[in-house]
Amino acid sequence: MNGDYGISEFVEFIEGFTRSLGLKRFRLVGHSIGGGIALDYALKFPHKVGKLVLVSSMCLGKEIALWVRFLSSSVFLRSLGIAAAAVLRAVKWLLNLVYAPLEFVNPLPRAKVGLGKTVTTFKEQPTVLVNRLSELMMPTLLVWGANDAIVPASQAYAAARLIPDCQVKVFEDCGHSVYKQRAKEFSHLLLKFLG
Repeated sequence: MNGDYGISEFVEFIEGFTRSLGLKRFRLVGHSIGGGIALDYALKFPHKVGKLVLVSSMCLGKEIALWVRFLSSSVFLRSLGIAAAAVLRAVKWLLNLVYAPLEFVNPLPRAKVGLGKTVTTFKEQPTVLVNRLSELMMPTLLVWGANDAIVPASQAYAAARLIPDCQVKVFEDCGHSVYKQRAKEFSHLLLKFLG
C-alpha cells in the first residue's frame, strides 16, 4: 500500500485476502484501529463474519485521546512527523544499547502515521460507525480496559446497547492493550467466546 490509505483500503485488502484463501465465513478480531477496520468489514460483509471481537476499538465514538489527535494532525505530520520519527529511532537505538533484551516498539511507524491521519483529526474521530451498529447481527464481544487512555470504555458500553447480540468485558486496572496486560484472562475470554 503506497500513499495515504484508510479503513476502506484495509477492508478491501481483507476481502481480497480472505477471498484468495477461499474463506467463506470466519471470526474476526481487531484492536484499536484494527477494531475500526474489523467493524467496517463486518458491516460491509456481514455474511462472512461469524463472530466479531472488538478490543478498545476505534470508530465507536468521536472521543479519542488528545495526544492521538495531536500526533495525527496534518500540521504536526508536515512539520514534525519526520523529525519525530527520527528521534524515536534514536531513542530506540539508545535503549537497545542499554537494555538489549528490552523490546521497544516505535509508536510512530510510517504505516501508523499514514493511517492515523485518515481516522482522526485534531478535534475527533471522524469515522464513527455508531449509527450502523444495530446492523451487526453476528455475536459480538467488546473488550476494553477500564483505564484506556486512548479510547474511553464508555464507548463500549454505549455500543453494546445498540448491537443486538453483544457482550462486554471491561478489565479493571487495564489500559488500551488488555491483550498484553491480561494475556491469560484475555485468551480464556476469547476462546470461550469464539469456541
